[in-house]
Amino acid sequence: MVLRSIIRIDEEKCTGCGLCIPACAEGALKIVDGKAKLVSDKYCDGLGACLGECPQGAITIEKREAEEFDEEAVEEHLKRKPSVPAVHHAHPTHQSCPSAQVMHFERNLARRETVEIPAKNESMLSQWPVQLTLLPPNAPFFENADLLIAADCVPFAYSNFHNDFLRGRTLVVGCPKLDDAEFYKEKLTEIFKRNNIRSVTVVNMEVPCCFGLYRLVKEALDSSEKDIPIKQETISIKGDKISTHAPSRPFLS
Repeated sequence: MVLRSIIRIDEEKCTGCGLCIPACAEGALKIVDGKAKLVSDKYCDGLGACLGECPQGAITIEKREAEEFDEEAVEEHLKRKPSVPAVHHAHPTHQSCPSAQVMHFERNLARRETVEIPAKNESMLSQWPVQLTLLPPNAPFFENADLLIAADCVPFAYSNFHNDFLRGRTLVVGCPKLDDAEFYKEKLTEIFKRNNIRSVTVVNMEVPCCFGLYRLVKEALDSSEKDIPIKQETISIKGDKISTHAPSRPFLS
């Protein structure tokens, strides 16, 4: 047992609608006696991809003693789960985490020798380092910055990343699934506390686990007690911008 972040379901608020079930790529949730239940602690990665699907706000993240997240156990669990007809769900069911699902995209490209090579674009990166683990909270480039917090797959998927997102912003890069989420939250909290950040833009991929980045940033803003506008952008795995959440304010208690 370890102390970690994990979901909590308020049974009084839960109506058993089931919208959270397909949102959990690990299959950690099911409906029991008309209420959503956590099948096992070890199936929940604590990133909270299911949070945004609950219309009643019955799912939250808490920190408590729980089994460690076990990805191998999740894979075995998903193999045993019966397939559910797609008509029952607003989202497709997955046999493995969508972030690890192998895909190949056919691109309608001309023959290599006939393609005109475009002029080199100037990089919009204005600081180093960029990885959140390596960034000191008191780095001078954070002061009066418009902060861009990007999932580390985004610059590879979105071809115009530098011009559309990075121009004029200070960059922070991380992966909420593979890295230490609690460490991320603490580091971001310190960055917000120590610096005058003018705005925050979070850019994540469309896979469920990647939405945990936005939640971590929101929680860090709340912990910092700073009133900073935050906007979310989502990129599809094929490299398209698919949604924008307009600037909002953090929920301060």
